[in-house]
Parts: sequence; structure tokens; C-alpha cells
Amino acid sequence: MRMIISIIRTVLLYGLILFSVRLMGKRQIGQMQTSELVVTLLMSNIATIPMQDMEQSMLSGVIPIMVLLAGEIFLSYLMLRKGGIRRLICGKPVIVIDKGTIDRNAMMELRLTTEDLFEQLRQKDIFDLNEVNYAIIETNGTMSVMKKPGCSPLCPDDVNMTVKDKELNVTVISDGETEKDSMNYCGLDDKKLGKILKKENVELGQVFIMTSDRSGNYRIIRKDEN
Repeated sequence: MRMIISIIRTVLLYGLILFSVRLMGKRQIGQMQTSELVVTLLMSNIATIPMQDMEQSMLSGVIPIMVLLAGEIFLSYLMLRKGGIRRLICGKPVIVIDKGTIDRNAMMELRLTTEDLFEQLRQKDIFDLNEVNYAIIETNGTMSVMKKPGCSPLCPDDVNMTVKDKELNVTVISDGETEKDSMNYCGLDDKKLGKILKKENVELGQVFIMTSDRSGNYRIIRKDEN
């Protein structure tokens, strides 16, 4: 009986944590601001208490988690309204390479070693420091880089070339299941989709992936192609 209660508690708290993280946003862990990361870690630790200790009430985990969630949402609202509060909580972007020159003071402020700097540059596919014009450490710890003009890839605007806009492709069928929101986005209904499948001589259950755009361009990958 205790085992069943423990499983039920775990499932409920797991769902609560997922719900809480979803409310905070869709950032990946590496893109979280300081406050979001702290709250996520605290909620995870608090949730383990009623999971492990059957003598503890479920409310001893649920209430602190909801308080933390409400506090984070309120703080996020304040940061949206007040730039000063955002800078206080999250800090501000720091330029570590300015016009090709490494700012040692900025690196010391961030406690960023040269190994850390070059590692992040390599993650941006930059292996030569001479290619970098500006490098900025963002508030979430990621690096943004602007290459020197001669090192940047040539784009159509540089040669006055007009490029046709591309439509957004969305997944209409995934592993034999239709995605209604994607169908609505593309202006498809069951009848139109059925005509396309009939034209391609394929049944719904045989489709691994089907993508489409608003212009009617589509691609179908059958399950037997993998």
C-alpha cells in the first residue's frame, strides 16, 4: 500500500513540476536566466521531500512549489516592466571582444578564462580569433559573435540579388497521426488531405512524416523508406 501511495505521489509531483516549468516558459536549461534556474532547482529539491518521506504531507511539497512558481511569474512580470529590476536580477550583456581586441577587464569581471572564451568561439564555428569583430556574453551565459566584414559569408544583399521568400513548412502527419493545428495553418482539412494521399497512392498509416506549407507544397516520407 505504501508503495502505491509513493508512486501516486511521485506521478502527481512530477506533473506539478512539468506544469510549473511550462508556465515559466519554453527555454532550454542552458538558456535560463538566473532566477529561472534557481527556482527550477529549488522546486526539484522540494518535490523529493514528500516523495521520499511518507510521513510528510503532500502539501508540504505542493505549497512551497506553488509559492516559488507564483514568485517567479511575478518577478518575470516586474522584469518586463522595469529594466532596472531585470538588470539587478539577470545582469547585463558584457562585451569581451571589442573591435577584435580582447577586453581583459571584462573577462576578469565574468571570471571567464581564455579556455572558456575559445571554447565558446569554437561552438560558433570560429577557430581563428582574427575573424571576430565583437563578442558579447549574454545574460544567460551564451555568447553572441559578430564577424569582421571580410570573414562573414556573402549574402544576396551584398550583390544586390533578390531572393524569393520561403514558406514555413510544418509537420502535417507524424507517424501516421494528423496534426490538426498544422493542417489548419496550411489550409488543409481531412478531405483535401485525403485527396493528396490518394494522389500519392499512400494511406495515412503508411506515412512517417508529411510536411506542407501554405502554398500547397508538400513532401511525404513513407514508413517503408526508413
